Amino acid sequence: MKLYILGAGTPRPAPDRFGSSYVVQVGGDHIMFDCGPAATHKLSKVGLSPVQIDYLLFTHHHFDHDVDYPCFLFSRWNLHVGDENELQVFGPTLTEQLTHRLMDEHEGAFAHDWIARINHPLSLNAYTSRGGKLPRPAPSFQVSDIGPGKVCQGPNWEITAAPAEHVEPWLDSLAYRLDSDEGSIVVTGDTGPCQSVTDLAADVDTLVCLCVNIQEEIETTPEPEYMCGSVTSAEMARDAGAKSLILVHQVDDLDEPGRTERALADVTRIYDGPVVWGRELMEVDI
Repeated sequence: MKLYILGAGTPRPAPDRFGSSYVVQVGGDHIMFDCGPAATHKLSKVGLSPVQIDYLLFTHHHFDHDVDYPCFLFSRWNLHVGDENELQVFGPTLTEQLTHRLMDEHEGAFAHDWIARINHPLSLNAYTSRGGKLPRPAPSFQVSDIGPGKVCQGPNWEITAAPAEHVEPWLDSLAYRLDSDEGSIVVTGDTGPCQSVTDLAADVDTLVCLCVNIQEEIETTPEPEYMCGSVTSAEMARDAGAKSLILVHQVDDLDEPGRTERALADVTRIYDGPVVWGRELMEVDI
């Protein structure tokens, strides 16, 4: 099993961090969690193609987790030549609505693009030159709004969701656990410290958890209730019995000399397992 960190930042654009997106390679499958800014481009940077992604799961629908969704859908469809698997998309409430508003033939904001591409000779030539057979099919995806519980499974893996606590009731949030013959991993998405995510991560091999900032710097703000910092991310990993911890979703100034070390000092004081400071385009063997 391998984790590709495509996006390890926040909604604030920065040269080396922006938004959230991760891909887990397990067996012959590639499973994407969230699709934040430039996720499709970052896929190419780690040597993956959109057509290799057969499953996409959203933790919630803040833009830093889903804004590259139309780009990913179009890129994957545009590279499709007819023998790839149909993309399966899962996420909390709004996932189906968002997809409809993007791609629906009559109401989709980007329908004009794919309608032109399945009709114009220029696009049809590009499609057949890649090996596609006419007529060129319209985009087709399996999209499902989901809640807690079992989500999907493959030949040697399955994914389970649990509630996360972030910005309810305005948006629902989910954390995901992937269990496989090769190991287990939990992606928390954005969440404050909460028992439901801790329980989901019980004895997991790898916990991918946000660490938005140094804890003492956010204690006088609303953030600690809704986002894990350098102390609460460690406490959740410790309480879950996670065997390793990967920290993501850091504000970009935590990469400055001294500040990374300060955050990690908080973490390692509480959690005694291996810790990885997640950076974009990093590949981690699980």
